[in-house]
Amino acid sequence: MTLSRRTAVSALALGLGLGTLAHAQAPYPNGPIRFLVPYPPGGPTDLMARMLQPELQKRLGVPVLVENKGGAGGNLGSAEVAKQAPADGQTLLLAASGPMAVNGTLFRNMPFNAINDLAPVVQLSAFPLVLEVHPSLNVKTLKEFLAVAKAQKEPFTFASAGNGTPQHLAGELFSRAAGVPLVHVPYRGAGPALNDVLGGQVKVMFDILGSSLPHIQAGKLQPIAVTSAQRSPALPKVPTMAEAGLANFETTAWHGVAVRAGTPAPIIARLNATFLDIFKDPAFRQKWEAIGTPVVAGTPEAFGQLVRTESVRLGRLVRDTGVTAD
Repeated sequence: MTLSRRTAVSALALGLGLGTLAHAQAPYPNGPIRFLVPYPPGGPTDLMARMLQPELQKRLGVPVLVENKGGAGGNLGSAEVAKQAPADGQTLLLAASGPMAVNGTLFRNMPFNAINDLAPVVQLSAFPLVLEVHPSLNVKTLKEFLAVAKAQKEPFTFASAGNGTPQHLAGELFSRAAGVPLVHVPYRGAGPALNDVLGGQVKVMFDILGSSLPHIQAGKLQPIAVTSAQRSPALPKVPTMAEAGLANFETTAWHGVAVRAGTPAPIIARLNATFLDIFKDPAFRQKWEAIGTPVVAGTPEAFGQLVRTESVRLGRLVRDTGVTAD
């Protein structure tokens, strides 16, 4: 090879190397970030995203835009991140337990695979649910509620955020465990469901504590019991199901953040570190815990393991209870 040709090849290799290095060192984030919530405004997923939005914006130095895209039990918004968004960390998903671990069994035709198409970033929550009723029922304990429900000629209806959501599964489990028939009324998200319970159109709901807590504190809803193993610090006077008389009844709802699979590991690590930094702030932790969930945080690997484990457990629950997406 001649000297001139060796020089040209070396220059080309150097140029390619510099190009690769420049690409590898491209800044993140490099523009506004979409924070996609796969449910309508007003529910706990929306609340968490809007609490995190200014903290992310401050730490990442770019605008963070919360966007709601509800429908199909959380599948529509989740599928957009899993299948359409670039794998560059510029689109975040507020990942809920329904589309992440339930819907794969609940729906015949899923538009995405949560384990294969999404990359976990961090777990955010582990909410208890609260059995709550409209005050017009004039019941305050589980014993009183069961007595009224069993005396009804027609079963009570109960609202949920949609088929297969934690609210729905908790109601189905309760109906079977307590021997009380309940008729499910699905809504397009927790916000619309909660509005009808507050209005008295539906009398009963199992809701994630974060979205119902202000209404309970205002006396607009009567809490009966929480579904966690221990009482919630946000509602210390409300008993657990076991304390109220229904043994071995425990279920929680969890949320996290995910991005499209294939997002570079350094970007996922940057995002995880950013969320962990947010939760280190004592003032933010206090606000977060006040909505009814402990701070969870942790590694991407831990959140990924939760998704895999819960997909098995909740999938079995869907099959055993006969719940369908219809």
